[in-house]
Amino acid sequence: MVSAARIAILVRRTPILFLAIVLLAIGAAGAFHAPAMAQEQPQQNRGWSLRDLLFPRRSERVEPPLDIQKAKPKPRKPRVPRAPVEPQTPIAEKAPDARIVLVVGDFMASGLAEGLDIAFADNPAVRIVVRSNGSSGFVRDDFYNWPEQIKSLIETEKPSAVVVMLGSNDRQQMKVGDVREQPRSENWTKEYERRTDELGKAIATAKVPFLWVGLPAFRVPKMTSDMLAFNDIYHQAAENHGGEFVDVWDGFVDENGAFVTNGPDMNGQPVRLRADDGINVSKAGKRKLAFYTEKPLAKILGLAAPGSVAPATAPAGAPVEAPAPAAAPIVIDRTAPMLLSDPALDGGTELLGAAPPANANPALPGEKLVIEGKAPEASPGRADDFSWPPKAEPPATAAATDTTTAITP
Repeated sequence: MVSAARIAILVRRTPILFLAIVLLAIGAAGAFHAPAMAQEQPQQNRGWSLRDLLFPRRSERVEPPLDIQKAKPKPRKPRVPRAPVEPQTPIAEKAPDARIVLVVGDFMASGLAEGLDIAFADNPAVRIVVRSNGSSGFVRDDFYNWPEQIKSLIETEKPSAVVVMLGSNDRQQMKVGDVREQPRSENWTKEYERRTDELGKAIATAKVPFLWVGLPAFRVPKMTSDMLAFNDIYHQAAENHGGEFVDVWDGFVDENGAFVTNGPDMNGQPVRLRADDGINVSKAGKRKLAFYTEKPLAKILGLAAPGSVAPATAPAGAPVEAPAPAAAPIVIDRTAPMLLSDPALDGGTELLGAAPPANANPALPGEKLVIEGKAPEASPGRADDFSWPPKAEPPATAAATDTTTAITP
């Protein structure tokens, strides 16, 4: 027989077991009719089931409110400080008879001309005229022949000075006769030197003073080495025809001679000098190119400084001859080295540049020692008197000694 206690336990557990069986039956029925229910029309809220509780539909999943999603902070990119706005240099109105500086070359010459415009902006007596061709060079003379074009440019503009900056596009094959030579080969270099020399000769024939500005370093190391070789050729061409070569190399490299994007400007302040491509120059870089050029240019124009006004006596458009070179500095004569073993002391008693006495008196003890090398005789009783027997003292000295002895108590 079942005891009363066991019956009581079954009675208490029966509702829980019955409820669990009912829930499982409802869940199984829902899963069996799920495909059919999907085809039915949307139903209204039918309450919850065990299936809904254990496997909720995607549409019934609880999503966080939209405002909470937007409230998540997003990482912010650091703000890049804007470069300070450079003050615009006021450009003075140029005088009708202002001297013309003709700037010729490739795209680097265009940047140089912009820098010179700023350098001479407040000078009404100097006008910068740029006649550049960005894609030109010495290699493609079929595209633009500078030795021929410079003649007509000088005749048209009538400049007082010419500034050349050219060669950045010349790292390419050159057609020499019927053969295409590789850059910086032997035949290529000879032809390149000939063409640069023709440009210098054409400017010199027009009797116009000129400056040839060298090229700066570039980011590509091979290109930088080529620019160094080109600068040597330009330097030689300028000197051969009376021009002046302006070396800007040190202004665009670091202390080790390597290319730099950022560096000091003309005032020593750190700025960006080059563009992202490592070839073009920034606004500050253009001004720095002009900084190297304006001083020799002012010298050609006869100006005391880039900001000063040219003399009014010079005719408009007339070429300005470079000032005569300064006289050779006076060389200061130097005496021959003095030998320590020289008995004559080689004039060691005299100051540099002092003239010897007109009549030396060898009778004086000092002069006798220096000139003849003979020391004066030692006085009697002096430490260097080694005579034996000792010499007698002069009477005056003996009397003075006796007097002193008599007075002494």
